[in-house]
Amino acid sequence: MNVPPIGPVADETPRPLPARIKLRGTHVELEPLHVRHTGELWHAMAASDASWAYLGYGPFASEQDLRRFIGDFATTHDPMAWAARPVATGVVTGWLTLMDIQPKHAAIELGHIWFGPAMQRTRAATEAMFLLLRLAADDLGYRRLVWKCNALNAPSVRAAKRLGFTHEGTLRAHLVVKGHLRDTAYYSIVESEWPARRDRILAWLDPSNFAPDGTALTSLSGAQSAGA
Repeated sequence: MNVPPIGPVADETPRPLPARIKLRGTHVELEPLHVRHTGELWHAMAASDASWAYLGYGPFASEQDLRRFIGDFATTHDPMAWAARPVATGVVTGWLTLMDIQPKHAAIELGHIWFGPAMQRTRAATEAMFLLLRLAADDLGYRRLVWKCNALNAPSVRAAKRLGFTHEGTLRAHLVVKGHLRDTAYYSIVESEWPARRDRILAWLDPSNFAPDGTALTSLSGAQSAGA
């Protein structure tokens, strides 16, 4: 009897759910998002209206509006949100989440990433994303790491490529966000790829990769670069 191809045998053990724990890196600390972060985040959002273009929420009209949003956002289990506190400033300047968590399929997404202008294109921003990817892949054992974004969101597309995600395709006319039709680009890193991606990010973050003025000597793509 001919058996159709059905893919390799997989470990069916469900992966653990992420826990609300603090994560510490060299350049950033991630704290479970809480309404106590509202004040710092409100100040970080000054002159940042353009950064909300591709998110389904924001910008916020007032600090109270932001507080109400965080009060709900910080208590959901999927997405699960962390506040990002760069070590250099000691001030919370953004947030990011693990989401679409599928323990039975060992798949998880890094998303809802918002960094204030002062944190964008910094080592702290790269390390913040890396800490959640490493938590998911190394600590919890997820074998599929997902990134998705509006296909027109050039900064998000660049970030996915820098981190080593592979483009899988684009879902056309996928969503309506803030009244606009969205094509959604999907990216992934799978289990066999993660060790090389992890080591490349760690090499980029290493102090030896930075000149005295803080300029990166190489980019995450491996090419010579000025900046992140």
